[in-house]
Amino acid sequence: MAQEQTVTPWEVKGDIDYGRLIREFGTEPLSESLLKRIQKHTKELHPYLRRKIFFCHRDLNWLLDEYEKGNPFFLYTGRGPSENVHLGHITVWKFTKWLQDKFDAELWFQMTDDEKFLFKDNLELEQTNRLAYENALDVIALGFDPKKTKIFSNIDYAKTLYRQALKVAKKLTFSTVKSTFGFTDSNNVGEIFYTSMQSVPCFLPSALKGKNIPCLIPLAIDQDAHFRITRDIMPKLGYYKPALIHQRFLPSLAGSGKMSASEGVQIWTTDGPEEVAKKIRKYAFSGGADTVEEHRKNGGNPEIDASYQWLTFFEEDDKKLEKIYHDYKSGKLLSGELKQILIDTLNVFLKEHQAKREKARKVLDKFILKD
Repeated sequence: MAQEQTVTPWEVKGDIDYGRLIREFGTEPLSESLLKRIQKHTKELHPYLRRKIFFCHRDLNWLLDEYEKGNPFFLYTGRGPSENVHLGHITVWKFTKWLQDKFDAELWFQMTDDEKFLFKDNLELEQTNRLAYENALDVIALGFDPKKTKIFSNIDYAKTLYRQALKVAKKLTFSTVKSTFGFTDSNNVGEIFYTSMQSVPCFLPSALKGKNIPCLIPLAIDQDAHFRITRDIMPKLGYYKPALIHQRFLPSLAGSGKMSASEGVQIWTTDGPEEVAKKIRKYAFSGGADTVEEHRKNGGNPEIDASYQWLTFFEEDDKKLEKIYHDYKSGKLLSGELKQILIDTLNVFLKEHQAKREKARKVLDKFILKD
């Protein structure tokens, strides 16, 4: 029985219907004509675009209009540091890195350590602030350009951010926040104010440089609500609305919703090979038949198999992925063998990522903005 979906900035659960989210959130699907327009500039499409992992947007055509007029955009994305980084976070950042490379774009990366302190009762302010810098190592490990990448903690860059956040807050009513997020009178005042801080990077480069610069935000679809508010307010402050491009969730290993720190089973960027193998073998939902004989005869269902779905995020070779799909569907490839393919793929990625993560400690200061 399907579980009713819930998609908010703080909770995602159930069987996600992305077509329904497009309708409910009022976004636009990424059309073939828009993908061709992107490819005109990038020469090739990222696997996440070819596979519809990034599936909808706001104002991407307008952003490309500006780009083609000679008004290049900057990128903005971020991370709420409540824990270490897991592979669900990495996916958006990998795509953001590709955008930076293809469009030679500056990236503003916001560590929302204030948000996690405000919204999670079990976290102290010092803890979320420390995690911001630990999480930044995972961002840097993906190869972002230090000359074009600015990473900042909301707490430690607050002098700059707060001045701009006040301008947003003055245009943002309590009733708007309550209706958008379902807040009640029992929410703390920091939670009510927080969207003002999250809005600032959408226009901060414009404010600092004294000219309007387009902004593109790659993000998972659950974070869209903050920026619906932001997009309403930006014209009132004289700035462009940010354009958005939305990603599907890396599914839970259990087979629905998204993998999250609250789910109980995550694969962290710091996990070793044995831990990765143990988690996949034990928890990854199988789309295979109950017996080997039945699987050989009838095949498996890659559409619901967590290991296959994860490979759509982490296996870059389309032909290899297509072969895995057909081999599994035909019964040639068993569930255990499919899990092993995923284990090997993730461990190759993590071995390289972890080495780069340690090297990132030496260059952290090149990326960090503080007041």
